[in-house]
Amino acid sequence: MRLVLDTNVLVSGLLSAKGPPGQLVAAWLEHRFELVTSADQIDELRRVLAYPKLSRYLDPAEARDFVENLEVLAIVAASLPDVTASPDPDDNMILATAMAGGAEAVVSGDKADLLALHEVAGVQIWSARATLQRLGLP
Repeated sequence: MRLVLDTNVLVSGLLSAKGPPGQLVAAWLEHRFELVTSADQIDELRRVLAYPKLSRYLDPAEARDFVENLEVLAIVAASLPDVTASPDPDDNMILATAMAGGAEAVVSGDKADLLALHEVAGVQIWSARATLQRLGLP
């Protein structure tokens, strides 16, 4: 299964290994699914991980290592289509990443925008908890 983990899921997974986002990051590292990302999402992740409010919770070297692993181990989609399904341009970039990378679903914690869409152009939008269930993980 190919999945895109929204940037909020990746950041949450880095901050805490115990919750569903952390379990999904661990599942990806255990090769339970293929992770799809894009250069645009990697840039967004770098920007978010550099926020001062996160520095007290996350070691900068750990964040850098994670992004480097993402660039090497994930499928990096290119030639993203133009998507306007969400009022949030960052959400549209995530959806475009999923479409370009042949992902089955986007996993997000964004209840107001992404999760409310449920599906866009054949790409499902799931919560982290629902994704764990679909992967057969507790």
